[in-house]
Amino acid sequence: MKKPILKTNRNRAQLNCICSLFIFVFLYLLLQPVKVGAATDNLRESAVVRAVRKVSPAVVNVSTAYEARSRVNPFSGFGSPFFEEFFKDFFDPRFERRQQNTSLGSGVIIDGERGLILTNAHVIQRSGTIQVVLQDEREYEARIIGADPESDLAVLKIEPREKLPSIAMGSSDDLMIGETVIAIGNPFGFSHTVTTGVISALNRSIRTDDRVFQDFIQIDASINPGNSGGPLLNINGELIGINTAIYAKAQGIGFAIPIGKAQRIVADLIQYGEVKQAWIGVVVQELDEKIAQYLKYPGRKGVMIKAVEPESPAQRAGLREGDILVALGSKKIAGLDDYLAASKSITAGETLEAQVWRGGRPQAATLKPTEFPIERADELAWSLLGIKVEDLNPKNRRDFRIAVKEGVVISEVKGGSYLARIGARPGDVLRQIDDTSIATREEFRKALIKSRQKSSLVLLIQRGEQGYYVTVSL
Repeated sequence: MKKPILKTNRNRAQLNCICSLFIFVFLYLLLQPVKVGAATDNLRESAVVRAVRKVSPAVVNVSTAYEARSRVNPFSGFGSPFFEEFFKDFFDPRFERRQQNTSLGSGVIIDGERGLILTNAHVIQRSGTIQVVLQDEREYEARIIGADPESDLAVLKIEPREKLPSIAMGSSDDLMIGETVIAIGNPFGFSHTVTTGVISALNRSIRTDDRVFQDFIQIDASINPGNSGGPLLNINGELIGINTAIYAKAQGIGFAIPIGKAQRIVADLIQYGEVKQAWIGVVVQELDEKIAQYLKYPGRKGVMIKAVEPESPAQRAGLREGDILVALGSKKIAGLDDYLAASKSITAGETLEAQVWRGGRPQAATLKPTEFPIERADELAWSLLGIKVEDLNPKNRRDFRIAVKEGVVISEVKGGSYLARIGARPGDVLRQIDDTSIATREEFRKALIKSRQKSSLVLLIQRGEQGYYVTVSL
């Protein structure tokens, strides 16, 4: 029996319709542009890319403006030593060229609520005004909360109208040699620079022209001056260090201040505007072979305690003269530089264990450092420098014919002290200790406490119209 023609035609029409629809969909898809960007991006987006994207809004440009003065000699073209000396003697104060200079560095926002920025101290060292530029090109004038040249860290504050993006804190206590790290800077504003590398070494010491920096992270990525003050990140985008360009001879390597060390310093800078040095209360000296033999010490590393200050944390902990100090907390002490670095990393109020060698065997003592009592600074001045000082007042100005406006007057000089031997006398005005200007007795006390562990101090002493720089060994 034959199928009805009508039904056959209907089936054929449905089949043709389905085929036409299939062809239409196929051609439509074929003619569409191929979108592979998203899939490709997912393959290219590494952990480094994610870390940089996460942190970049918190990395800022720091620019400073300052005025530099230089002498201009009107007789320099004559080529005569006579005119050179004539200029120095009579025209030096009057002929000056003033020039506005700028310097660039980087910083990182550590507290978006309060607008706090962490950077290097040398970035803002000679600043008159400080400008901070964010990634989105917003600009703010910043003020210095505190700076510590000893650690090369400084904290700035800006006044944003809303909360700013800030960086996530990591840890520098468990860093691994060979670990991937990322250094970010913003040297010119509006654009970031990124370098990657690995940790090459830990606990590096760097000697510059005027000081030794301790406990740095060394990486195999260069840090230039414009990137100085920017963050060093781990692969998770967490802050583990602050990059610094203090070592001019570094080529192909970089250095960073561990964030564990920086956090202790930053806390003091925010709270006090300066770093509060912890007081242990010992005087130490290098350990030589003769001392080691006398004390029956089999090792060669450590420092010998040659004095324990009365009523000090060291005395309360039971440390004694003649002990060989080999460790402070987690820091091993190989020599005097290690001791100074370890003592600077200690904060007042923390509890730590000191490892010493005494009586032919190792012993441990529990130390709780405190701040050095300000009232003992006068005693310190007498023992270290052999002087007593007082504030300037109408009476001593009149008695000693003092014309300078700021400083402290030396009221007494210890007989036989170095300053006595070179001719210092009552009535001389002490105006500076190292690079710290002294205006009052309180400032003198603070500067002396801060510098008491150095091997020598440079003093600026004024007598009449003449100022003299004197180096005193401690």
